[in-house]
Amino acid sequence: MSDNATLRRPEQAETSPRATEALQPPVDVVEDSAGITLYADLPGVPKDRLHLHVEADTLTIEGEIALPAPEGLEPFHSEVGLARYRRVFTLSKELDAERVAAEFVQGVLTLRIPKVEHAQPRRIAVQVG
Repeated sequence: MSDNATLRRPEQAETSPRATEALQPPVDVVEDSAGITLYADLPGVPKDRLHLHVEADTLTIEGEIALPAPEGLEPFHSEVGLARYRRVFTLSKELDAERVAAEFVQGVLTLRIPKVEHAQPRRIAVQVG
């Protein structure tokens, strides 16, 4: 699995007004013999604004942040200028994109992607004879 997200140096981001269109959520990926588990931190994203897409071998995670200002007030200082997250991954052919399971609890997205049947380890019986 490889991360397709492009990284820019901070000085490049400052000189271009729209150098990045979305925040990249931090992600941990853990692999075991049966597949991978991906954990993505998406604070401020409500479940109804979280979108997951798998197309061919591409996994896309998108979420819009819900940070409404109190009515009648405008922010004096805001460090979160972009109101959405986006991360794109290329899935290995060993992973079964048809059986992705997702759970979203307290701003943490957990995706479980199992390996395809033929890529999973299996025990081979040895015949004596």
